[in-house]
Amino acid sequence: MLAETKFAAEPLARPALGEPYLLTPGPLTTAYSVKQAMLRDWGSWDGDFRDMTSDMRRRLLALTGDAKGEFDCVPMQGSGSFCVEAMLGSFVPKDGKVLVLANGAYGLRAAQTMQYLGRAYTLIDKGDYLPPRGDEVAAALEADPAITHVIAIHCETSSGILNPVAEIADAVHAKGRKLLVDSMSAFGAVALDVNEIRYEAMVSSANKCIEGVPGFGFIIARKSELEAAKGRSHSLSLDVHAQWAHMNKTGQWRYTPPTHVVAAFLEALRQHEAEGGVAGRGARYSRNRDVMVAGMRELGFETLLRDRWLSPIIVTFFNPAHANFAFDRFYELMKEKGFIIYPGKLTVVDSFRVGCIGQMDEHVMRRVVEAAAQSLKEMGVDTAAPPAAAIAERAKLAA
Repeated sequence: MLAETKFAAEPLARPALGEPYLLTPGPLTTAYSVKQAMLRDWGSWDGDFRDMTSDMRRRLLALTGDAKGEFDCVPMQGSGSFCVEAMLGSFVPKDGKVLVLANGAYGLRAAQTMQYLGRAYTLIDKGDYLPPRGDEVAAALEADPAITHVIAIHCETSSGILNPVAEIADAVHAKGRKLLVDSMSAFGAVALDVNEIRYEAMVSSANKCIEGVPGFGFIIARKSELEAAKGRSHSLSLDVHAQWAHMNKTGQWRYTPPTHVVAAFLEALRQHEAEGGVAGRGARYSRNRDVMVAGMRELGFETLLRDRWLSPIIVTFFNPAHANFAFDRFYELMKEKGFIIYPGKLTVVDSFRVGCIGQMDEHVMRRVVEAAAQSLKEMGVDTAAPPAAAIAERAKLAA
């Protein structure tokens, strides 16, 4: 059974412009006040904007539980992948070696990034169904003393799996290595407390669980690691140390910042705090998942993952086996009803994904299920049960 979460008493406001809900893991549906925050222009060098940047960095650090002042926050222009590359290129020495933990597209992208960086790495690839576990990581580190760093994906959104970062962190720390965390789609809704989980740096993005809009990401790292990163980066614009040093000296970003996006993000951070921070945001997303998954299963849909690995971020469903089901048609019918879903990224079976994050609550998720039921009816699909081969594959790989 999925975990019980607090019942949402008051529905959230619908999108003010009537746009469809984005059932995606970012970009996502944002509050109208977040959009409104972008209506003013800001000078990137001006003291008011420097104060906004400082406030944003302080608020983000507070979400990590860093009470000792051991960490700092470095915002970085660009998409999430820009920031992952910045983290890897800045914190892994040129003669270092990374153990990449992959169970989906984003772990594999980290490995591809290491190829582009021309730095040594090795890979544990668990496929689409299973998380990397602490004992596997410990064994790999024991077998290869050359490994200096491990990178783990907190929530692998290609499948929706929430990886066990805490046990991975314990294994990495016990072997005297350093953990880097891609928490792109989890930070802000799933705890990543530095007092409980040992990591050297993590990266996330404005347009995920904080519910801002796309335009920048941020790296939160130990100050000791930031200091050691000087001169390591392969890139002028993605040099985390240079951005950090310049920002601390001048209060400014090195290059033109996404000023409107920062203003929107600050409003999103205020709303995040008002909702109860990480715990409050995570509770709403978990309830979204529970209500949506239960309803979809009543229609016959099957989740890719067992309940224990289902994240509160996004859920992957197998495509129905029915001859009349075509994903492209299902997508368009769902969009007509006000919901944009996400295509699947699995290689073994056909699937699609439904996000649980953004300005949505359980009332919206019930409407998602109703829209799915109506769309199936319009397609002439009387059951959403997946192919037997999909269930057999899941049983084989996730036993």
